[in-house]
Amino acid sequence: MTNHFSTQAVHAGEEKHKPYGALTTPIVQTSTYTFEDTAEILDFMRNKEARTTDQEMEVRDEYGRYSNPTQSTAERKIATLEGGERALLFASGMSAITTTMMTLLSSGDHLVLVSDCYRRTREFALTFLNRWGIETTLVPIDDPALLTQAIRPSTRMIFSETPTNPHLRVMDLAQVVESARSQDIVTAVDSTFATPINLRPLEYGVDLVIHSATKYLGGHNDLLAGTVIGSGQILDKVEKARGVLGGISNPHDAYMLLRGLKTLELRVRRQNDNGQRVAQFLEDHPAVCSVYYPGLSGHPDYEIAQRQMDGFGGVVSFQIDGDMEKTGRFIDLLRLPYIGPTLGGVESIIEQPAVLFSLDPAERQKAGLSDNLVRYALGIEDAEDLIADLSQALAGI
Repeated sequence: MTNHFSTQAVHAGEEKHKPYGALTTPIVQTSTYTFEDTAEILDFMRNKEARTTDQEMEVRDEYGRYSNPTQSTAERKIATLEGGERALLFASGMSAITTTMMTLLSSGDHLVLVSDCYRRTREFALTFLNRWGIETTLVPIDDPALLTQAIRPSTRMIFSETPTNPHLRVMDLAQVVESARSQDIVTAVDSTFATPINLRPLEYGVDLVIHSATKYLGGHNDLLAGTVIGSGQILDKVEKARGVLGGISNPHDAYMLLRGLKTLELRVRRQNDNGQRVAQFLEDHPAVCSVYYPGLSGHPDYEIAQRQMDGFGGVVSFQIDGDMEKTGRFIDLLRLPYIGPTLGGVESIIEQPAVLFSLDPAERQKAGLSDNLVRYALGIEDAEDLIADLSQALAGI
């Protein structure tokens, strides 16, 4: 029987009968696991070495840097929701990205990276990977010809993000996969803004999906985690690297992530609705000169988003008709959202990217962050209240 998404979000990956008769998956708060005797250790080692991606063989936990029962349950649930063979949990989204890249790329390899992706992803590729002899080519998200031209014989990975941060551009995943497939290039997509509610990149042939689980998957602004989903063949390699590099999630965050995942569809559907309604309000307001939201017909990737996504998310970026100071006044006049640099939680959070990124105008311009740009990550509040708050703040400037 194929269950619907919310049913899978509640039940997938979890044992029906849990230890101690607990309803929720317990937090296994331990750094190491003990053995009864030498025979059990030898049996454990044989099972560990014999396990392959084709064998459903349970290997018990050994040490907290490698695995944990609470974390493994969250991994199984996430893999089900994304439609992947396996998922791995990390201490943060950036840990998931960096560990994956370091596993699959070597000195002399080449990476193609979408230029409008998260700035820390760009920084890692252009600074750290470059230091280790891995070249990166940045390509715009909306030019398939340039993407194809950027591929070299040494290209081993195409890494994209959709929708992007903060301009919410949407990558045509079918084109990315077509460009990579004939040349045995791994495709990886950061789908944090979309969530598996709005987009499941593996269905388009993408090899790896990455999330900052800190955002929508957790959903309550109270945990740090990241995840990579894909085939067992690739993730077995990434898992070994995670055990060496040490970027695994802790049991308590994994427990809170399990809690957040159970309400993922309910939250994201509400945030989709809030995003669409707020974007339409802002588009019609005379104090706003530009709105970036893939659910608006004027968005450059509207047709791709309509074809590829089931919803357009809870983040709306827009430009105030004014300078940096006026934009800051507008944000300060808002009563509902918190001011901060994250997204995806039940509370609305707003930021002026130019202020949080850098006080140097040249650096802001280079990063494509205008002084009057606002990123509004909508929570699950009532849309009418969010719009009324925006209306009074815009009137105040």
